[in-house]
Amino acid sequence: MHTIAGHRHSRLRAAAGRYREARHSLRTPVSAQSRRGLDWMNFFIADVQTGFGTFVAFYLAELDWSQSNIGVALSAAGVAGMISQIPGGAIADAIRWKRGLAAVGIVLTGAAALLLGLVPNFISVFVAQILQGSTAGIITPAIGAISLGLVGRRAMSVRTGRNYRYAAAGHALTAALMGVAGAYVSKGSIFLAAALLCVPALVALAFIRGEEIDYARARNAARSKDHATTARVLDLVKNRKLVLFTAATLLFQLADASILPVMGENLVASKYHQAAIWMSGLIIVPQVIVAILAPWVGFHSEKRGRRPLLLIGFGLEPVRAILLAFTAAYPLLVVGQILSGITGAVIGVLTILVITDLTAGTGRFNLAVGAVGTMSSVAASVSTSATGFLFQAFGPRIGYLPLAAIAAAATALIWLFLSETKPEKYED
Repeated sequence: MHTIAGHRHSRLRAAAGRYREARHSLRTPVSAQSRRGLDWMNFFIADVQTGFGTFVAFYLAELDWSQSNIGVALSAAGVAGMISQIPGGAIADAIRWKRGLAAVGIVLTGAAALLLGLVPNFISVFVAQILQGSTAGIITPAIGAISLGLVGRRAMSVRTGRNYRYAAAGHALTAALMGVAGAYVSKGSIFLAAALLCVPALVALAFIRGEEIDYARARNAARSKDHATTARVLDLVKNRKLVLFTAATLLFQLADASILPVMGENLVASKYHQAAIWMSGLIIVPQVIVAILAPWVGFHSEKRGRRPLLLIGFGLEPVRAILLAFTAAYPLLVVGQILSGITGAVIGVLTILVITDLTAGTGRFNLAVGAVGTMSSVAASVSTSATGFLFQAFGPRIGYLPLAAIAAAATALIWLFLSETKPEKYED
């Protein structure tokens, strides 16, 4: 018995060693300092951004804001985020100082956090939400540009997996810590802590060596002799695979965006003791799963291709919706969130990689990321608005079924029309 267990342990160690060796082979000679700087910048930026969103609603409610005013404040961030992503992507493609762009986004986020924590009147909160929402069009493409500029297309799979691992770890850890700070210190301390976390984010950014970020590579541009060439914006619209992938992502967001809020409403309706703590668990679980799986997704997308993993990620979403349609038991809600973590890891990482594949040589990588992000944000907004009426009219059991159908349609779109995007050979 011990011999069998030892043999199995040896095989696992050997497999893990082969994985590490193959993963290291996908790296480029970029310095360890720049790699670590990008890792921890992702971690601390996630820390900062965790202070917003759900915490804003709780904070303003504690200050006796009306639901309508809270809704206006939250909508301001959402609209600013949608508007900023396409121009933010275009700027990230055009500007050479990628680290400077990221620094601007971090500083704006810190300023927004200070306004929320110190001056929570209507005008200040409204301005803070616009500032924070706008950073979606600055920080996200800046991270994508820095990553691609450092490692190139061949190593982008492993790099993107690491980005998502550190970001998810930051979200999970900070959600727990800020929840405790809000409960035992003060509600405003959440945002003061978020502002302070901008300092280590900027320090981590400073560790990334600017001379290692290749300008042409950072925007996925082709090289013609000594110059980088840029395709027309219209060429993105004519890119059939990119349009199909965007459509599938849009359908996925229509199905996915409203599920967690509905789960929270059902928790409150079920009168769980300390529902806020149980809700925190549902938020943290998928982040832990993403932190564990994201590097694995990046690695295996390079070895096995994007399409098989995309089908798994998209295909689990209708399963999740059907599961939630038939139960509100908390252990099964956790199972649903585990499935959400798997889909989040797969779709989050592969969205960047598929766009990288499909924009090769165009010089429009960050613009395409911004366009897909904008469409996803619009779909998420429509989802949360429409499903409120749907669940109120038909209840949770029937309400989840249309979401399952939409998610199934997204999976079918990938299955029937989207072929493998990973190139046989990288040109960079």
